[in-house]
Amino acid sequence: MPRTAAAHEWGKTGGMSSPPATVETGSPSPAAEARPRRFVRLFRAATSSVVATVISQVALLVILSSGGSAVVASAVAFVAGAVPNFLLTRSWVWGRQGKPRVKTEVAPYLVVIALGGLASVGLTTLTGHLLAPLALPGLLRVVLLDGAYVASYAMVFVFKFTLLDRVVFSRDAVARDAGRTPATTSPS
Repeated sequence: MPRTAAAHEWGKTGGMSSPPATVETGSPSPAAEARPRRFVRLFRAATSSVVATVISQVALLVILSSGGSAVVASAVAFVAGAVPNFLLTRSWVWGRQGKPRVKTEVAPYLVVIALGGLASVGLTTLTGHLLAPLALPGLLRVVLLDGAYVASYAMVFVFKFTLLDRVVFSRDAVARDAGRTPATTSPS
């Protein structure tokens, strides 16, 4: 919160009398205001990713525990978490309402998460292939495959957030959706 000239003067007098009416000495720069919003979006994106990961984990563990392959389990788990993650990130993280635009929201989002999904499916599958010759007991195999799946999501989270924040749900993307050029968009 910016310090006011009146509050500064009141502080010099020891603050014994009632504080005078405040007069703003200035407002934070747009860059300074953007930092807290970006942190809130990052926190919300992390929270929605945790929700999606829990859903994915349930699907992954159910399939792996029933003897399913790492490829099928990780692919189904990815899809099971992707849908709620899109809905949460679109509305809660970036404040989008209404029907999603396929060309400017859904398609780019699918590309971004597909890259993350390929990384998680690939790492889980690679781990499955590396573990196969070891003939590990079922529970240990499931735990190690699950660890690979979660680790892959953690590794690509920052990359995904950056792409979603800067490309898919950016202020420029909002302007394009509304039919305006980014230069004519007000920051409000």
